[in-house]
Amino acid sequence: MKITSIRCIDLEIPRYGHEDVASHPDIRAEPWTRRRWAGPLDRYPTAAYRTATPPPKKHLFGVVVEVEDGTWGFGLGHQGRAAAALVEDVLAPGLEGENVMAHEALYDMAVRHCAAIGAGGLAAFAISAVDVAVWDVKGKLLDRPVYELIGGPAKDDLELYATGADVEWYVEQGFRSIKLPRPYGPADGLDGIQGTVAFVAEAREKVGDGVELMLDCWQTYDVDYTVRLAEALRPYRLRWIEEALPPDAFDAHEQLRRRVPWQTFATGEHWFGTPTFQYAAAHHLVDVFQPDVNWVGGLTPVLKIAAIAESAGIELALHAGALTPYGQHASLGLPAISMTEHFVATAPGLIPIRGPWSLPGQGVADGARLTVPSAPGFGITLDPTTFRPFAF
Repeated sequence: MKITSIRCIDLEIPRYGHEDVASHPDIRAEPWTRRRWAGPLDRYPTAAYRTATPPPKKHLFGVVVEVEDGTWGFGLGHQGRAAAALVEDVLAPGLEGENVMAHEALYDMAVRHCAAIGAGGLAAFAISAVDVAVWDVKGKLLDRPVYELIGGPAKDDLELYATGADVEWYVEQGFRSIKLPRPYGPADGLDGIQGTVAFVAEAREKVGDGVELMLDCWQTYDVDYTVRLAEALRPYRLRWIEEALPPDAFDAHEQLRRRVPWQTFATGEHWFGTPTFQYAAAHHLVDVFQPDVNWVGGLTPVLKIAAIAESAGIELALHAGALTPYGQHASLGLPAISMTEHFVATAPGLIPIRGPWSLPGQGVADGARLTVPSAPGFGITLDPTTFRPFAF
């Protein structure tokens, strides 16, 4: 079945986590996303970087891949106009007319079409949106959920871990693993180390010894700061320290691995394609791979990364895996994934707990578990009569 069109559309979906705290009767406190958290630009005070800042206008967009019989698939695009332009100007003319069932060839062609500008970064975001839309079409044509097409289901449902700082609320909802944001970074010096230790110590006291804690550093630290902080946090038994270093600092990753051999390290949400994961596995840089289906290049490279991880004895935990149907299906179908990240942006007291956005038809968390719907494709229930061309 040939692809007849690939186009970008405007997308209006609810963004959870920005509710009016004062007016909602069930909210107990402001969500953690409204607080100040450290980031890689903190060394520049004038940048006033805050991770709680809402994304830019038109951050999200849709990609619709349509085939000869009118069947269409939907891909969620990130990074707005820049990535959407790559879809329409580079990928659409390069892939239209090709066989939609040939996902391996389509992914390879997409990467090669972007070779002149680099297939990572923005190009990977664009490729991701097209790739998952192709898988959505395949599932619809074969009348099967995507998780069956990749070999699943490998489990009955998904075990979720919560990302956020409202730890008592997460434990109340049944979560047994929680990933904390970083309150401070190198720009805060010794006060930052002491403040982070106090923050983690307080979380450990609140959740007890029966809950795993992780720390998400979001490419904010350097090697020395990470080493000092890891030593100071050792009594609190972190399951892993995540993305402590800039993603492309491979020598720094090797140094960190040598200097802190006892700590589990995770990274990969800002790695694109498969070569970086292959290099990291061959050089034993980290213990947990965390690709994002919507950023790394789509579901097709995630399947390759899963094989790399399994062959190297590396754990696989998709970044934001519970937030989209794409991550949900991959997490259900891949045995290498034992638990799935659920970024909790909603305030304490709001049920069901949702991530920052949800597409209609995808699974919704029930506490710390999530059942993936069995509808064909990714099960996304959008009305095609409402599709509007993306407004650049």
